[in-house]
Amino acid sequence: MSDSYYSYHVFFCTNQRSEGEHCCQNYQAQEMRNYLKKRTKKLGIVGKGKVRSNTAGCMDRCKHAPVMVIYPEGTWYTFKDKADIDEIITEHLQKGRLVERLLIQEN
Repeated sequence: MSDSYYSYHVFFCTNQRSEGEHCCQNYQAQEMRNYLKKRTKKLGIVGKGKVRSNTAGCMDRCKHAPVMVIYPEGTWYTFKDKADIDEIITEHLQKGRLVERLLIQEN
């Protein structure tokens, strides 16, 4: 583990743009963040040396919405539903493995 206070710090973009504009909150980003927070707490993997989740304003990755980034690696994910969030929790936050199918790929 690094010298970081948390082993993983997860940031969800929850920005809401003007009606009709592409943004993360159009995809229930806050609801997905709340779900991840609840699940990680239930699994006992929150707190110092473990996982922390936070909301963030616009992270300027709107074309990939919804997005989250996990530090310290700076791994960017997109997601569709709770099943995707569960996979990120299990694979990345618990086992330290990337979820390749959900990674944001630059074009």
